[in-house]
Amino acid sequence: MPHVTEFLKRLLLGRALRSEELGGTLLPKRLALPIFASDPLSSVAYATQEILLVLTLGGLAYLHFTPWIAAAVVFLMAVVVLSYRQVVHAYPSGGGSYEVASANLGPSAGLVVGAALLVDYVMTVAVSVASGVDNIISAVPALAEHRVPMALVFVGLLTAVNLRGVRESGRAFAAPTYLFVTGVLLMCGTGLLRYLLGDPPVAATARYGVEPDPAEADLVGLALVLLVLRAFSSGCTALTGVEAISNGVPAFRRPKPRNAAATLAVMGLIAVAMFAGVTTLAIVADVRIADDACRLTGLPDCENYTQRTVIAQLAAAVFGGESSFGFFYVQAATALVLVLAANTAFNGFPLLASVLAQHRYLPRQLHNRGDRLAFSNGILALAVVAGALLWAYGANVTSLIHLYILGVFTSFTLCQSGMVRHWTRELRTEADPVLRRRHRTSRIVNGIGAAITSLVLVIVLVTKFTEGAWLAVLAAAVLWAAMRSIRGHYDATSAELAVTDPRRELAPPSRVITVVLVSQLHKATLRALAYARATRPDRLEAVTVAVDREAAGELRREWEEAGIDVPLRILDSPYREITRPALAYVRSIRRESPRDVVSVFIPEYVVGRWWENLLHNQSALWLKSRLLFTPGVMVTSVPWQLRSAARADRPAARAPGAVRRGEPVPPPGH
Repeated sequence: MPHVTEFLKRLLLGRALRSEELGGTLLPKRLALPIFASDPLSSVAYATQEILLVLTLGGLAYLHFTPWIAAAVVFLMAVVVLSYRQVVHAYPSGGGSYEVASANLGPSAGLVVGAALLVDYVMTVAVSVASGVDNIISAVPALAEHRVPMALVFVGLLTAVNLRGVRESGRAFAAPTYLFVTGVLLMCGTGLLRYLLGDPPVAATARYGVEPDPAEADLVGLALVLLVLRAFSSGCTALTGVEAISNGVPAFRRPKPRNAAATLAVMGLIAVAMFAGVTTLAIVADVRIADDACRLTGLPDCENYTQRTVIAQLAAAVFGGESSFGFFYVQAATALVLVLAANTAFNGFPLLASVLAQHRYLPRQLHNRGDRLAFSNGILALAVVAGALLWAYGANVTSLIHLYILGVFTSFTLCQSGMVRHWTRELRTEADPVLRRRHRTSRIVNGIGAAITSLVLVIVLVTKFTEGAWLAVLAAAVLWAAMRSIRGHYDATSAELAVTDPRRELAPPSRVITVVLVSQLHKATLRALAYARATRPDRLEAVTVAVDREAAGELRREWEEAGIDVPLRILDSPYREITRPALAYVRSIRRESPRDVVSVFIPEYVVGRWWENLLHNQSALWLKSRLLFTPGVMVTSVPWQLRSAARADRPAARAPGAVRRGEPVPPPGH
């Protein structure tokens, strides 16, 4: 069975990559653009539509606000792109908004950014896939009843491709992204050229009127302002994913900051051109779209009418109908790139989760790279949560869009505020006049960005909170609290295991061990070594697997400084596995001395809460399960009870009549 599993794994993922091959996975700009910018580039497919949907709540008379709202969105996009170019150069390590906020505003602010972005990445997958399915249904309306299964299949395909590695996903997704950009720019160029030549394209829905929503009709004063602000906040979905490049700087080829900044600039220029072109063309072609098809007057059977997206209507108007090659090209490219836009989140979420795990805010397993050097656990976690969200909301874009963009503008605001403080601190120590002038300019750019994005954040919060955005706020708050709790647990564990007097910890007990598997030098390790020494074995050694060579070297240094007289053997692990090298070494001892018994002792933590088991002992559990099937090998766990376990085991903490694990059950009647 293990051989079958390994065969299927290799068939799905490809051959495992050695740690030294990480450099070969770095991205050139031509691949980095579709990987990290597919979300903001593809969002033009629905950003204009969301503006029109909100404005038509009041009727057609309010569509004259569309150009002004679009201009505001374009200006905001330019400011954000310029601001994040500053982030890329100042913080090239890949933490992005999280690192900027943590370094300049404090860990709590950084954690707010981390939680908001993780929620936003989940929403990116859900909204992008649902929007892609919408465009497929616009071309083939008969597929409408299969909306949710289609969405879940697309999430599964994206997961499989990303598990194969960043570079492979870039190769797979580059062509659709460039085809989409080409198609939309060609459509906009052709449509605007026809308009200049006196033959403007006309949408099929141009002849329809739109009945105002009774709750939104005849708006004046504050109500009108709120309607415009709602439309603006919906149009700001065009900015989602802009921060992904700043999180993915380590994935670029050298020089990393320069290549990332160049890619960010190209992405901004293309996104602005596409969004402005689609919005202008929608105005020229008199596109009509409403949140409910029955509000489109003149329809003979509105309940059975499937509204086509704005992109679909424009493609049909420009290229000569719904049977034209241009229509199907744009629809196919749009549907494909919208699904693939979720790939931005499949790269951003695992990277950010890895950084948070490295800082001990998330389970450490999220920091581990898989066989293909991708953060596989983060990819799988994102797929599961996004799939559940699509299923719960029926893959409906209108329902999901209200949960969207709140997180990204939270990160925008805190990031730009942090950058203002960063430049202020740099100016205090910089003496070079040229650099001081450059720093002042950068501070102005980030200051404008902080002011505008904070205003947009308030607008989004006010206009979308009651429509579903409160769920995103709640999810981010819960995640923030959970991450603080995880960090608290890891900090308490580290403090509890910190070694102050190695010789006292090595006081010999009375049990025997011959091989001790270790990962770090802490109290649990020293207890296992002391346990082994007390048995006076013929051969005693400690063994560690070098998943990270730097960490293994640091362990050896600490080992020698502590004066521990037990030899430490370091096993090489080119594929970052723990179980296979340890198992091979134990079996080699058996082959050398078949009549001997190999006793393997594994230090383990004992915890008192069920969720703490998810944070510890995963490698030990898998290793024990393999060693137990090896003839002539005895496996013993050396427990180290953390304080939570001691509290859980106190008599007061147990229910009346409860039996402690290991105690005999009293006979009936006692």
